[in-house]
Amino acid sequence: MGFLAGKRALIVGVASPRSIAWGIATQMREQGAELAFTYQNDKLQSRVQKIAEECESDIVLPCDVAHDRDIEAVYDGLAKHWDSYDILVHSVGFAPREQLSGNYLDAVTREGFQIAHDISSYSFAALAKAGRPLMAGRNGALMTLTYLGSLRSLPNYNVMGLAKASLEANVRYMAQALGPEGHRVNAISAGPIKTLAASGIGSFRKILDHVERTTPMRRTITPVEVGNVAAFMCSDLASGVTGEITYVDAGYNILGMPEMTGDD
Repeated sequence: MGFLAGKRALIVGVASPRSIAWGIATQMREQGAELAFTYQNDKLQSRVQKIAEECESDIVLPCDVAHDRDIEAVYDGLAKHWDSYDILVHSVGFAPREQLSGNYLDAVTREGFQIAHDISSYSFAALAKAGRPLMAGRNGALMTLTYLGSLRSLPNYNVMGLAKASLEANVRYMAQALGPEGHRVNAISAGPIKTLAASGIGSFRKILDHVERTTPMRRTITPVEVGNVAAFMCSDLASGVTGEITYVDAGYNILGMPEMTGDD
């Protein structure tokens, strides 16, 4: 019996078998959790349904987190299957493609800034608010995904860095707000992984190559490694942990500068 046996988790944002959300879903299922999934649009529906089937779930609900009515409808639909739930996984981030290339000030616009913050940060709070009644009386766990660009300037990450900084502040304020109800809120800051979302960042292959050469472990990470940590953080084994940003990045975040070699 896994350490998530008896838990129910809603996975928001899984888009492909290469995504971090997929890694989290598979490892949560491995540890015994029942799963439900959302999909953003009709284009992704069949793909998410296939992932749900692989995780032994038949709960697949539409949700575009840009719309409050969609978020409310998710929980209305979920309530037809479950009378309560324990875990929310928020794996959602978006900025228009033109925002993620070149000089930050040349690229950023008011509209792009608003979209990035709304989808990548506010949606976490919106999902938590709408799902609060179904989590009432449970020791709930809410998990989101961030990136080192929230703290450091990274090439081409641009406005997403600001949105992730907002998301990390969101984690802390949500942890404070939901703590008295017995719920915990945490985030994982994952290292770069070749996912559908990452493909929109300019020069991403160069970022991967750099990380592989310079991390203490001399490699990048996998969605399953992130999933293992997420499963633990959302379990009762981590019952005393809330408001934290946990790094799963092969140690890259500890570096002040890369180790020098004879070629540098």
